[in-house]
Amino acid sequence: MLDLFVIGGGINGAGIARDAAGRGLKVALAEKDDLAQGTSSRSGKLVHGGLRYLEYYEFRLVREALIEREILLAAAPHIIWPMRFVLPHSPQDRPAWLVRLGLFLYDHLGGRKKLPGTRTLDLRRAPEGAAVLPAYTKGFEYSDCWVDDARLVVLNALGAAEKGAEVLTRSAVTSARREDGAWTIVTKGPHGERTHRAKCIVNAAGPWVSDIIGRVAGSNSSRGVRLVKGSHIIVKKWWEGQNAYLVQNHDKRVIFINPYEGDMALIGTTDIPWEGRAEDVAIAETEVDYLLKAVNRYFKEKLRPSDVLHSFSGVRPLFDDGKGNPSAVTRDYVFDLDETGGVPMLNVFGGKITTFRELAERGLHRLKGVFPQMGPDWTARAPLPGGEMPGADFESFINTLRDEFPKVDRALILHLARRYGTRTREILGAPLGRHFGGQLYEAEARYLVAREWAMTAEDVLTRRTKHYLHLTEAEKVAFSDWFAQTFQEVA
Repeated sequence: MLDLFVIGGGINGAGIARDAAGRGLKVALAEKDDLAQGTSSRSGKLVHGGLRYLEYYEFRLVREALIEREILLAAAPHIIWPMRFVLPHSPQDRPAWLVRLGLFLYDHLGGRKKLPGTRTLDLRRAPEGAAVLPAYTKGFEYSDCWVDDARLVVLNALGAAEKGAEVLTRSAVTSARREDGAWTIVTKGPHGERTHRAKCIVNAAGPWVSDIIGRVAGSNSSRGVRLVKGSHIIVKKWWEGQNAYLVQNHDKRVIFINPYEGDMALIGTTDIPWEGRAEDVAIAETEVDYLLKAVNRYFKEKLRPSDVLHSFSGVRPLFDDGKGNPSAVTRDYVFDLDETGGVPMLNVFGGKITTFRELAERGLHRLKGVFPQMGPDWTARAPLPGGEMPGADFESFINTLRDEFPKVDRALILHLARRYGTRTREILGAPLGRHFGGQLYEAEARYLVAREWAMTAEDVLTRRTKHYLHLTEAEKVAFSDWFAQTFQEVA
């Protein structure tokens, strides 16, 4: 019998499964689609404290997120790295003293150690101001971190599996019922129906958390989530340097403009209440217009809808705290432990990608009475798979890889190291095989199928990597055909 059955293969579910398996619990995780296929691959791809949450007096949330930022930077230096954000100041929106005060708090709330602090910029002279309209003469620069969000999920699932957890992708929970002092759970996946027995369920289904509660006989919760749609657009990068920008919009929201995948920029996000099915979310023309207007307000180069190369939308399952404004709804998380009949079910509401590790740890604390034998906290000091680098020093690691594989193109080594860290050696130790375009080789695809639950070409191109941004349509079709023929792709 399992100790813990986790429903949901997003960042919260994968983080909980890894933490629990590392404490010695017998764990299984079920995800109805691919890992990170929902919200957790459609974020703004930042590990950050949430500067704007200070305006809503979310000081504890910001402090905890800033502490987690440092922990995660050390745990996964291959997929998380520092980024400097330039905030051109607009006197019409927030006074400079308020912005500076917020940045001062941001610098000091979380015990910042590794990242440089805030500085004030004269945008008329600083290189970061070259792309900005002359009307904006003053700016601020501060630090946060970039993260490959989908890979963060996969690495947590991989860490769970390496601690003994079973990871079941494309395995929907069709029923769960309490009987004979435990749970009986039925999943339907690629190999048909399976029945599982577990002492406890963790419902970390994100936007579908209430659906799972409704599907479980005899379960209920007074808590719920509000679904908020957030959309991003991808365009060609138009400024020099590796810094990102953060701009204030007329409605007091802030828009991130981040360098993305080398020569592109990722712009987002919107905050719109969503009433439909989470699976049906898609960007609207009004959102594209909103994001472009925010950017064009600050920069010399004017973007048009035709400049949008790609877009994506996600549904954030925010804990429903009764606030009317979607931007004001807390990004904090709440647990609800349902112990009906002495058979527990832990429901997870809300959360954000930055605080997933802490959420998992606190969730396990809530289950201490259920599993008094489980081990102590451990994830704050443990690297994620691929992050086992001395001093979390990615640059030194890259140089070591280049020495070990002198015949491999430097750009390919960087691409692989940024996704797989120390596991890159497993890929480069085999023949690279067929080249599909960009930096995509057969060896990487085979690794992802063998090690990381990739079952379709989209799993490889969109979530495990971002090759879809760098291949032509013909190259994507050729890869998809090869993948289907080679691995009998799951429909």
